[in-house]
Amino acid sequence: MSAHVIVRMWEVRAEPARFADLITWVCETALPEFDHSPLHLSSEVFTSTDHRLVVISKWRSAPLALPDPPPMLVARPPHTWDFTQVDR
Repeated sequence: MSAHVIVRMWEVRAEPARFADLITWVCETALPEFDHSPLHLSSEVFTSTDHRLVVISKWRSAPLALPDPPPMLVARPPHTWDFTQVDR
């Protein structure tokens, strides 16, 4: 991965009873929007046992933001961090 690639980590905690709905929203509503961007390289979705959902997306530059999920699906607003690879 070259240094100009930006990796964005987006993390949110779901309302426990709505965890499956949040996963569906991310996979079927939010992430398909990235497919239209020529800067988008890839995205992966991860879950945890404490109802967290993480999206790791790779971008050539200028990552697009995921939209805010419907409020009834989340226990708190999402957080986002951008990273670049370290040459070692």
